[in-house]
Amino acid sequence: MAEAHRIRRAQDDRAGSGLTDRTVGSLGAVNPPIARTEDAARPIGRTKNAARPIGVFDSGVGGLSVLNALQAEMPHERFVYFADTAHAPYGERGDDHVAARTRAVTRHLIDVYGIKAMVVACNTATAAAIHLLRADHAMLPLVGVEPALKPAVKISRTRCIAVLATRSTLASAKFKALHSSLAGQAAFSLVPCDGLAAAIEANDGAAIASLCARYTGAAGTFGSDAGQLDTLVLGCTHYPFVTEQLRADTGAAVHFIDTGTPVAQQTRRLMAASDQLADDAEHGEHAPGPALLLTSGSPLQLDEAASRWLLGPAARAFFSSVAASAVA
Repeated sequence: MAEAHRIRRAQDDRAGSGLTDRTVGSLGAVNPPIARTEDAARPIGRTKNAARPIGVFDSGVGGLSVLNALQAEMPHERFVYFADTAHAPYGERGDDHVAARTRAVTRHLIDVYGIKAMVVACNTATAAAIHLLRADHAMLPLVGVEPALKPAVKISRTRCIAVLATRSTLASAKFKALHSSLAGQAAFSLVPCDGLAAAIEANDGAAIASLCARYTGAAGTFGSDAGQLDTLVLGCTHYPFVTEQLRADTGAAVHFIDTGTPVAQQTRRLMAASDQLADDAEHGEHAPGPALLLTSGSPLQLDEAASRWLLGPAARAFFSSVAASAVA
């Protein structure tokens, strides 16, 4: 399985070797760059909305966990993924910084790639900026992520739930409102996980093991007995990539909850409701190619992360600079 995945990635890399980041006009009159050289050479023209790509954005590689779910849920869609690695980690930045970057990247993906929807696959960015994006782009379908506290309450038997998330997410007004809305329904152990997303970005196995042990230990005692934590909410899109390590610390009986599948299902609903859902007949000869991967940091780092964790096809990553001045 792993070898087949590496072969598929190598084939996709060759197919995407001619990509460049290019400005192509306004939202309504673009033919989104395609992750294949033969399509990238075609002249730019108007396309049906359903054939345009969906943007997916994270501070780094964590959003690949959401992209996995999106590709599985909507196999005929095109996706453009942007990792703002040069400005990460968002979880240890202030709201103003995160909001500025989120707005800049969204504007860039609209102007350059003509996205028909935006998935903010970052809990911290959602908390800091989703309301701003809704004001900036009232006609653009937007989907954010937040720690899955409500599903956790439904599934927990002991009503004791651990939440691992970034410090910024836990301190946000959006999360506090969500937490307060569930008062009395469960006891939540909230653990800010400083450094864990960065360790996952760097694929630092020793740091990941140490931090996972530290933060699960700080959460409390996991188990199925009364008073024990029987459910763990993965409140950052990076954390699904270290579930094996986390499960070694919590035990096999604990329920793990992340947001990838619900986000993908909500995105599909929005696309269907707005008559923009792609299917195989819609694309015709322009069948969706591998996901286009962009990063403000190291393309090699994103390539390596995609090779490790992305289940669907993706072209070779390339550098894309997005200045904060792109917010206008």
